[in-house]
Amino acid sequence: MVQNVSRILWLAVAAVVLIDGGQGANILGLFTSLSPSHLIIQMSVAKALAERGHNVTVVSVLKPDITHKDINVIQVPLSKEDTEHLSGLFEKMGKNNDKNMLVAMFRMFGHMRFMFHKIADALKDTRVRDLYVNKDYSFDLVLSGFALNYYQMGFAQKVKAPVIVVATSQPWLLLNNLIGNPEELSYVPDLNDSVEKGKGMTFRQRLINYLMGIGYKVFAKITERRNKMVYKELFGDDPHMPEYSEMMKNASLVFCASHAISEGPIRPNVPGVIEIGGIQVKDTPTPLPPNIEEFLGNAMDGAILLSLGSNVQGLHLSPDTVQKMFNVLSKLKQRVIWKWEDLDKTPGKSENILYSKWLPQDDILAFSKIKLFINHAGKGGITEAQYHGKPMLSMPLFSDQPANADAMFKKGFGLTLSLLTLEEQSFREAIKEILGNPKYSLAVSTFSKLYRDRPLTARESVIYWSEYVIRHRGAAHLQSPLVHMSFVAANNFDVYALLAIILVFFLLLTKAVIKLINRGLSSKPKKAKTH
Repeated sequence: MVQNVSRILWLAVAAVVLIDGGQGANILGLFTSLSPSHLIIQMSVAKALAERGHNVTVVSVLKPDITHKDINVIQVPLSKEDTEHLSGLFEKMGKNNDKNMLVAMFRMFGHMRFMFHKIADALKDTRVRDLYVNKDYSFDLVLSGFALNYYQMGFAQKVKAPVIVVATSQPWLLLNNLIGNPEELSYVPDLNDSVEKGKGMTFRQRLINYLMGIGYKVFAKITERRNKMVYKELFGDDPHMPEYSEMMKNASLVFCASHAISEGPIRPNVPGVIEIGGIQVKDTPTPLPPNIEEFLGNAMDGAILLSLGSNVQGLHLSPDTVQKMFNVLSKLKQRVIWKWEDLDKTPGKSENILYSKWLPQDDILAFSKIKLFINHAGKGGITEAQYHGKPMLSMPLFSDQPANADAMFKKGFGLTLSLLTLEEQSFREAIKEILGNPKYSLAVSTFSKLYRDRPLTARESVIYWSEYVIRHRGAAHLQSPLVHMSFVAANNFDVYALLAIILVFFLLLTKAVIKLINRGLSSKPKKAKTH
């Protein structure tokens, strides 16, 4: 009898726990970036929370490929003219081929104005504004997709919810100021450089890193001016909204699409940095579409995946470059899956090449017969290849791609070539070298084990820390004091100034005392000499 009562009590407690745990939070995702690769990572975060049982509303400009029944998407699409203009911008960026991200950002600053304002326009949409105007909506957390759009965090103030910034990169200067993360320029390289394992930065690297840091701060100041204007335009009519500088102090956490322990750079991070590198990689691959599965299943000599990302399309490439790529790939014994948007105008016909306008990239890379991934060195693609242990041939174009390709090369995971100066011979030799030399496959396979070895998976980290912020109503106790300090105080300039004043005062006092002593000595009468 006692045993039965005890059992019933335990069942009752378990039921209460399950019911309580099943009450999902209302989460708002502001994923307005115009980059499809950004949206993949951000929607992967949203999907992890939806699968947990939370109700997620997402505001997006692009149509997400990743969906879930508990994700309600409010899409504010670009017009046809804007879509064509954006395509032209990506084409221009691809032709610049700037190896330095800061140089590329300044070069494209005028063009970035278009993207900046189109991202802001999404928040002006009636359906989006209704999320805070209509009191029927209530949110427990806001996820703000980072695209130099700091003003977007003001939306969290409007819906009275804590905010987590979702970034598609490692912690860097334009993110660190949100959570008070230290810069450490003497040994933490920026996005354009990498330091080999077991080595420090050379004098030249440290000098360049320092100058780059200044350059990023200048860029940040220019960007801040734009952000302040948009923040005032969006929320300036509300007297209860804080000043822009105060709003910038409200980020609870930043989710970074990185994993420093395996990828580097090894650096100190405040508790507000949560690394979720690999969030877009599925725990269990989804079955491939029948045509792709059949094509790969019959690849007796292995297969190659070729994808240059979602921003730069085949039509953006030089026809001569495309022809050179086809001439090499069509003569390989391996089968090739080539991401190509216009299936009516393919580079050429070959039995060993399958063209597809869309590819389940993560699922294909998980397939055992893929022996090489030819890519543009986008962060997402390199992450997926590292996770699945696939060697790479990277042909970077712009933004962080050159740095990603350089880091991949230094780790021994593959080779890099310039897409703008691509020649058949170098392309053919690079492919043969990677396929024929097992050192690349061995290096990336070894890294894959390290990359997967963590106390929490990327999904578990997203779920735990999102719910942590909700439970503790913003988790203000995690914030670094640096967020609330002025530039002068944060760098101890006032302390140095006081010490300098004390030192100068001491030196002047010492000088005055010495003068007095000398004057006293010189004023004493001289004794007459006795002969």
